[in-house]
Amino acid sequence: MTAAEHYPEPRDGAVAHRTAADFLRGRWSVRRRVVDHRRGVEGVFVGWARFSDDLAYEEHGELSFGGHRGPAERFLRYVDRGDHVLDVKFADGRDFYRLDLSDGRWSAEHPCRDDAYVVAGQITGPDTFTEHWHATGPDKDYELLTTYERG
Repeated sequence: MTAAEHYPEPRDGAVAHRTAADFLRGRWSVRRRVVDHRRGVEGVFVGWARFSDDLAYEEHGELSFGGHRGPAERFLRYVDRGDHVLDVKFADGRDFYRLDLSDGRWSAEHPCRDDAYVVAGQITGPDTFTEHWHATGPDKDYELLTTYERG
């Protein structure tokens, strides 16, 4: 399947997405399942995310995890490398991973000291995509399964 097939004409009749950056820009509803395999605890994050015109990413919502329930947020910066490739950086500018949406799917790894973070994602429709993170290390084994829907 070509990248063009993953960026179809939006339902509202706007100009078709030409790049990964065009696809991502805007507001998304977010639902994330959190599974801590070591502690045997599951939780959920529900909220929203926004990719600004300059691809600054902000996410806000509520996390319910074990006995905790409260606000949660995350900030990232996406750098458009052209066509269907973006570099994802932490809010402080450190490198996180490269996102290549050439075929509508992506995977990447991010080593962090003794821990390994692995992501796999895919565009599932003109206004939806999913991400699956698995983090492992000496003291962790958890998964984040996230669904994004435009709007």
